[in-house]
Amino acid sequence: MKRVLTTCPYCGVGCGFYLDVRDGRIVGVIPSKSNSVSKGNLCVKGWHAHEPVQHPDRLKKPLIKENGKFLEVSWERALDYTAKRLKEIKDKYGPDSLAVCTSARCTNEENFVMMKFARAVLGTNNVDHCARTCHVPTVSGLNQSFGSGASTNSYDELPQMDCILIIGSNPTEAHPIVGWRVRTAIDNGAQVIVCDPRKILLAESARFYIQHYPGSDIALINAMINYIVANNLHDKEFIHARTEGFNELWEMVKDYTPESVKDITGVEPELLKQAAKLYATSKKSCIMYSLGITEHTVGTDNVISMANLAMITGHVGKEFSGVYPMRGQNNVQGSCDMGALPNVYSGYQPVTDEQARKRFETAWAVRLPSKPGLTLTDMMAKAIEGVLKCFYIIGEDQVRTDPNTHMIEKALKSLEFLVIQEIFLSETAKLADVILPGASFAEKDGTFTCAERRFQRVRKAIEPIAGKTDGEIICELSNRLGYQMEPDPKKVCDEMASLTPIYAGVSFERLEENGLQWPVPAKNHPGTPVVHLGKFKRGLGKFIPVRHRPPAEVPDREYPFILSTGRTLFHYNTGTMTRRVTNLLREFPRNFVQINSADAENLGIKRRQKVRVKTRRGELTVEAEVTEKIKKGVLWMPFHFSDEPTNVLTNSAFDPVCKIGEYKACAASISKSNL
Repeated sequence: MKRVLTTCPYCGVGCGFYLDVRDGRIVGVIPSKSNSVSKGNLCVKGWHAHEPVQHPDRLKKPLIKENGKFLEVSWERALDYTAKRLKEIKDKYGPDSLAVCTSARCTNEENFVMMKFARAVLGTNNVDHCARTCHVPTVSGLNQSFGSGASTNSYDELPQMDCILIIGSNPTEAHPIVGWRVRTAIDNGAQVIVCDPRKILLAESARFYIQHYPGSDIALINAMINYIVANNLHDKEFIHARTEGFNELWEMVKDYTPESVKDITGVEPELLKQAAKLYATSKKSCIMYSLGITEHTVGTDNVISMANLAMITGHVGKEFSGVYPMRGQNNVQGSCDMGALPNVYSGYQPVTDEQARKRFETAWAVRLPSKPGLTLTDMMAKAIEGVLKCFYIIGEDQVRTDPNTHMIEKALKSLEFLVIQEIFLSETAKLADVILPGASFAEKDGTFTCAERRFQRVRKAIEPIAGKTDGEIICELSNRLGYQMEPDPKKVCDEMASLTPIYAGVSFERLEENGLQWPVPAKNHPGTPVVHLGKFKRGLGKFIPVRHRPPAEVPDREYPFILSTGRTLFHYNTGTMTRRVTNLLREFPRNFVQINSADAENLGIKRRQKVRVKTRRGELTVEAEVTEKIKKGVLWMPFHFSDEPTNVLTNSAFDPVCKIGEYKACAASISKSNL
């Protein structure tokens, strides 16, 4: 039996395990005790990570749609046809009529190759990926405040914290190994503050649990800042030496007293004051947030408010402090880092920066477009308008992941040509003209970058089931289009490092042990566990005043509830992988909606009764979970079930800065169903 060390393909924590291989098949998973992230632990999804890899539903042959039906074809025919259609559309409508969506499920090297394919081969900056629907506000918000849009500190510091403020994050379910680190901190004496409309598991161990309304985060944080400054609990020395814009921030937050925001947040002022004092006065304090903060029309402003709170107290730019954005997908950090965004190359080098652009033009021997491309949100709108003609999507199920499902279906059906590269026949893949069967994490070499900025190795355990890795598919298409590209992951990593100053010291050889945390600016640099030490990346940290704005939809007589969405412990995203694992599906077999007990009683709704949840975009019939854990006036649903797709309900209204949709708050109604 062969044992292959690799990195987990689920959330962005970056756990390590071995895949046990016998006779060319993966037969089990064993945690890696030496992995610096997971330290011999795995969550329930990690223990079953190998099972979807060899599932009978795997796509094994390329498919071309003819007369509305998919036909199996050879790789040669599929790649020839795809390259021909890409060239025809580019020649007829121009480069910007095409767009690509890379994947947070793919390696860094594959994301780098795909963004290179878009820019150097297709000639467009229309390249984006799923960060647009999860953590792109982290990139835009923290970059404005700190100069770098990533986690500031390391997981290893969590067990030694005095205070952990968790807001819009449910680590024990969405990021269980980080949740274990938080539990360890509690055992070591740390005090936790949980801010969430749902009473998540960690709320039961929290020193303070704040149950605020979805979409009221800015008002809540501004009121905490107000109390901290008004009571002289702010770090004046840090503010003076390391920040700018304090006076402007204070002038704005003067209006946000704990008493004045009570109607907005639904939080008692005294509770908010006590929590603010604990965070400000604890010596080692950090903030942990996730999609409950980012997936709003004010997602960028929410993230900026996190940065304001960290800087006002001096809890950033040093060990045992900082801001932890918990990434949802295994390589969503790396996909951003590799330049799978419409406005930057790898390492967040702007496409508008002439010096950076020339560096890539010289290396790639091609002229590159200088205008930023379309975001994923805008791509959908342009497809409906008829401007975007072709979309090449790798490893993402837009129909089930993006808000307002019916609008996404309309956009994809409006295209002249849709290429999907996937391992299963997803709902999005069903709309494709060509399906190219991709490879799972276990069938390739490369790297992932986890949420603490750590490059980690991914190692091939078995040969690609469909015959090719994702990188090989992209490069073979590129070669057919007249531009030679190299798929070898090690060489791609070296090319990426040569073009990206903050990753200049990264190489496969240096990542063999436990990886490296970027920045790694030189071959002898040890990596950077804590960023912004002594100085922020942008120089001075910037306080940016942000005001509360309500969600795009607020409750009214017709839709009197606020609907929010999230994850459960046993499933991941749309369930494409986890719903093919018998043990996980047994624990959570179907969709449901959580409703507060008092609200349920008023409506005559009983536990496990079928109910109809409706918004302005659609409706679903699911079981009701009646509980005290959800705030009155709020409904909550997971989004893992493609046959009961929650995103037919969610709102595609977006953040004007980064174009993320508002998954976490929309107006809804609920009633008993006759079904």
